[in-house]
Amino acid sequence: MSTEEPSASENQNSPQLLNQWIEIQESLKKQLITDDRFSWKLPPICNGQTYEGAQDDRDSDRGKFLKYIGGADLSFSKADPSIACATLVVLDASTLEVVHEVSNTVELRVPYVPGFLAFREAPVLLELLEKLKNTALQLYPQVLMVDGNGLLHPRGFGLACHLGVLADLPTIGIGKNVSPFSYDVTRRMLASVLKNYCLCHSSNTLKVCYNNCQLHHVDGLTQHGVRQLLEANGDSCSDVFTLMGDSGSTLGAALRSTVGSLKPIFISVGHRISLASAIEIVKLSCRYRIPEPIRQADIRSRDCLRKHGLS
Repeated sequence: MSTEEPSASENQNSPQLLNQWIEIQESLKKQLITDDRFSWKLPPICNGQTYEGAQDDRDSDRGKFLKYIGGADLSFSKADPSIACATLVVLDASTLEVVHEVSNTVELRVPYVPGFLAFREAPVLLELLEKLKNTALQLYPQVLMVDGNGLLHPRGFGLACHLGVLADLPTIGIGKNVSPFSYDVTRRMLASVLKNYCLCHSSNTLKVCYNNCQLHHVDGLTQHGVRQLLEANGDSCSDVFTLMGDSGSTLGAALRSTVGSLKPIFISVGHRISLASAIEIVKLSCRYRIPEPIRQADIRSRDCLRKHGLS
């Protein structure tokens, strides 16, 4: 089955187009890998922190450690939302300093449809990865953070998964919040997509108790519910909560990346990485609330718009 995006001239809300997109997602999903498939190790020290599982072996081949982390984001023109600047940054994993950056200004012909972000943004990000590969292959990221969800998606295949499979690259989905989308797969939704929260707090896990809860489309209540949870637990609350469905499947994790924060970020597996490794990489990449690769991509994509008079 072809994975090329459907024509932008088609009605964005037509059942035919949405069904075609769903078929593409389901086809690509068959290639999805949700465990660690990479040769590198997590760095022993990153951003001044020591990774708990790292071996303190100074004689080890340092080339085996993660060296380059990528971050990708798009910023849109306020005057014309179809115009955007896409930016891919590469950071040194040990210092979190940007060592390379590529950007493109683009006109997006595919409209935004909730639950189908990849059909709008993945082609643009793939172009940036290809551009980097052709101009600075030695700086090609070993893992890429994407401003969008991975498994934390109504069909379990968000932008981070879509991009990771097409690029054959370990990817991590980073959600700043849980955006609105149509709820169409009842048993695979995130815990906090409930109108009434039934959260079983056990071993740092938020487990969905569906039986007595009313399902609700994501409409802003999600962030409010998570905030209530963090307020109730205060600073004693663990910095990471695993988010699980009632079937026991793990959908992602909510991370309180700064002390006392009531605004967690949402981490989910994209491709070729486990949730445990994704969480460690994100934790080691946070100087502020947003992981540095995503934060820098966001800052620089906004700068790109301003430089081109498009902000």
